[in-house]
Amino acid sequence: MITPMVPAQRRSVLISGASIAGPALAFWLDHYGFDVTVVERAPTIRTGGYPIDVRGTAIDVVERMGLLPQIRAAHIASRAMTFVDRASMVIGSVPIYEAICSDTERDVELPRGTLTTLLHDATRNGNIDYCFNDSIDTLRDDGKGVDIGFASGRQARYDIVIGADGLHSRTRRLVFGPEAPFNHSLGFCFNLFSMPNDKGLSHGGVVHAEPGRTAAIWAVQDSPRVFGFLAFATDEAPVSTSRDAEEQIRRTRAAFAGMGWEVPRLLDAMAQADDLYFDSVSQIRMPHWSKGRVALVGDAAFAPSFRSGQGTSLALVGAYVLAGELATRDDPQDAFAAYERIARPFVEANQALATDDNGAFFLPRTQKDIETRDHILAEIIRNGTAGMFDNTKARVHNSLRLSDYASV
Repeated sequence: MITPMVPAQRRSVLISGASIAGPALAFWLDHYGFDVTVVERAPTIRTGGYPIDVRGTAIDVVERMGLLPQIRAAHIASRAMTFVDRASMVIGSVPIYEAICSDTERDVELPRGTLTTLLHDATRNGNIDYCFNDSIDTLRDDGKGVDIGFASGRQARYDIVIGADGLHSRTRRLVFGPEAPFNHSLGFCFNLFSMPNDKGLSHGGVVHAEPGRTAAIWAVQDSPRVFGFLAFATDEAPVSTSRDAEEQIRRTRAAFAGMGWEVPRLLDAMAQADDLYFDSVSQIRMPHWSKGRVALVGDAAFAPSFRSGQGTSLALVGAYVLAGELATRDDPQDAFAAYERIARPFVEANQALATDDNGAFFLPRTQKDIETRDHILAEIIRNGTAGMFDNTKARVHNSLRLSDYASV
């Protein structure tokens, strides 16, 4: 564990959001001697069991936090992704790591709720003040501090405010304006929900796709419940996606009408789920991640979309760099500029993973995309995975070398 660096005068920081970037940032700022408050609109830490990955440079971050042994112990070891036709006949399959990360020593797959719980446990016994069931309502930066009005009605002033409140960040909206200029659609909407594991699926997923629509079922180890996934192509602007669940269910049923395989069962499970999560497949791209005494981190600043597989890792790495720069610079604006200078090349390289040609392998928009995917699967059946997947992704995942802020 690093030795805390205590500033000559303790500075107060408000972090909005208690998912992954927020608690990770709180961890480091607490160790560097800041007074840290985390505000979260949900009543508690949001768990959820769907799989996420900690990869590449993010492995170094959690190792420095002392969490790597627990994270490795939670590894769920998914084995394969199998592709089927509408009659459930297998087209082919790919081993998870060869297809997605190509670096088994620097990738840990674990349930999202396990990671959020580990981060919360690592921070709740320190000097960090968690305020659940509340959120930022108003924000005024006068250059010397930031006055915050909370939804609960209380008022407070902080030296620094950080938005770690996700793709649809309210902090970003209050400081930078509407979301539309920053939200770049990748052309799909998706639905994620849990359902009974009636088919005995284990350690992996099954996918069926037709042009512009993909359905999948994913099992975390031998869990009695699996995750259903339904994604469909759309040309709508991402921020116009209705946040109303009934409207989203209606749109999804219309998009998947007449599709075979397990799709009718998935549609029914989606409509009955009490944990339905839906959104557009999109990225946040901003010319700057800070303004005055306010900065953004994680999805609020640079959401890469799940197609990159790097949302969690970018959140962890961004939090580490941001905290380190704040700890070593008196002027927060200087720290924000350094944070962006260091992290932006890494962020943009990882965001690009979601927009390369490989994205069509999992979310095909056209019949040609499906034919290309099937050709790759046939080659794997004939020759195995040797030479099918290069290590480009692994190089990108590991392309940032962390500074040792404890020695500064």
